[in-house]
Amino acid sequence: MADLFDQIPAAQPGKEAPRPLADRLRPRKLAQVIGQEQVLGPDAPLGVMLASNSLGSLIFWGPPGVGKTTIARLLADETDLHFVQISAIFTGVPELRKVFEAAKIRRANGQGTLLFVDEIHRFNKAQQDGFLPHMEDGTILLVGATTENPSFELNAALLSRSQVLVLKRLDLTDLELLAQRAEKELGRALPLNGPAREQLLEMADGDGRALLNLIEQVAAWKTDKPLAPDQLATRLMKRAAKYDKSGDEHYNLISALHKSVRGSDPDAALYWFTRMLEGGEDPRYLARRVTRMAVEDIGLADPAAQRHCLDAWATYERLGSPEGELALAQAVIYLALAPKSNAAYVAYKQARAAARKTGSEPPPKHILNAPTSLMKDQGYGDGYAYDHDAEDGFSGQHYFPDGMKHGVYYTPVERGYERELKKRVDYFAKLRAKRQGG
Repeated sequence: MADLFDQIPAAQPGKEAPRPLADRLRPRKLAQVIGQEQVLGPDAPLGVMLASNSLGSLIFWGPPGVGKTTIARLLADETDLHFVQISAIFTGVPELRKVFEAAKIRRANGQGTLLFVDEIHRFNKAQQDGFLPHMEDGTILLVGATTENPSFELNAALLSRSQVLVLKRLDLTDLELLAQRAEKELGRALPLNGPAREQLLEMADGDGRALLNLIEQVAAWKTDKPLAPDQLATRLMKRAAKYDKSGDEHYNLISALHKSVRGSDPDAALYWFTRMLEGGEDPRYLARRVTRMAVEDIGLADPAAQRHCLDAWATYERLGSPEGELALAQAVIYLALAPKSNAAYVAYKQARAAARKTGSEPPPKHILNAPTSLMKDQGYGDGYAYDHDAEDGFSGQHYFPDGMKHGVYYTPVERGYERELKKRVDYFAKLRAKRQGG
């Protein structure tokens, strides 16, 4: 059987072997790259580096399908560097050593190496440190690509030797230009009417590679007339929004939700809330974060807000998804429209800071209990004024440690229920000054 297979020649791809549309449309020079003017323009970082012939190591940070690999390959072409591409997912220390050794040989022969590392954030600290000596002695020019925030995922030493360039997701204008290039390459227009064409661009969700894959599917359809949006939707599955529950998108979206609530915009808050649900976020996580918003940003301006969130959370636990998510959505709306105050939050942080500063200062003896005769002999409880026996039910005594001034941490705002609390704070402050002065 082995002899039989040995007689069969290996298949050789011909000149006309089919290539994916994304590969056929890969730009051949940097000027053809779509949508990254903030990086490639004449006055942008890469434009300036290339003009001055001073290309240094780089980290490309951006979502999938925006040209990170393409730009790295074109940079090697424009600087006459040998291009080597590896992925941190499939590359271990032995493979890295081989890459560095080959780069040293090239350097000895007069050619530099541009090493492109995809998913560089997946390398651990020791592996990232392994790049440093080869970057410093010029063996390699490193170009890393990551979809995660480099500040959190890459070593400080690696970041200090590289410039981070942010690549943005492609907008609809960029995607339309890419679609037109695809139609020119295919030699025919897409069988879509205007609204359906826009829907196709939106399906790509800012990812150029995804768009070209969608276009390749649509272009193969045989239709008598241009398709409408509903027809397109039945033929193409909507692409899932990019959302990593442990990555940047998770933190970006919860930040957007929190700030929309704090900014009293219920519509924006609902939008980000549902974006996270659509991305597969655990509703319990959202319930926990929404309750935190009530405590941190609304506080005592509306004491009912926290209870409302806890009730919504309990409702979700009883109903589950998707019905229980409506209760959480109602809590989001309530918080967005509630009066806002972080006075209690600020007071808490200031009190914690004062507690750390004063250390082990004991309470004044007059507010200590004296259950034994020894404690009474030590003066515990001497001079304590029982507030219920005082005028207005308020003695005005000093409750901070001896020698420590009365701290002022809680300053209510003139919003919501805290208006009433402010009146009480001011009232007791005046009485305290009067009693202590007397």
